[in-house]
Amino acid sequence: MKRTAVNPWEWNIKFGFHQAELVEGHSRMLVCAGQTSLDENGEVAHAGDMAAQIGLCLDNVETILHEAGMKLSDVVRLNMYTTDVEQFLQHVGVMGRRLEAAGIAPPGTMLQVSGLAFPGLVVELEVTALA
Repeated sequence: MKRTAVNPWEWNIKFGFHQAELVEGHSRMLVCAGQTSLDENGEVAHAGDMAAQIGLCLDNVETILHEAGMKLSDVVRLNMYTTDVEQFLQHVGVMGRRLEAAGIAPPGTMLQVSGLAFPGLVVELEVTALA
């Protein structure tokens, strides 16, 4: 699979994402439901703790990717939903370090929402992966 960053501007690079990516030569696509800070029993973990929830969301994303025979480096789109953008941005390094280690800066959208599926959830991550 070949990925080519498309960045007509460069301001976004300091925020860890590309404006777009041209992806060629893939044969499989995984469309993943939004992943939250739910544990293996479907219970909210780390209620209200943005940093811990970002970490568990990514753990859950990676678990799904692994089940599909993929890895974090296969993610080509990452949408972020949060109940508090300011607080999310204070803790985005939790995610940024993992994406950087995987060698990716996927395009996506960040939205502030009034609530998520269960009380106590403050972040949800939605990914698309290609391999």
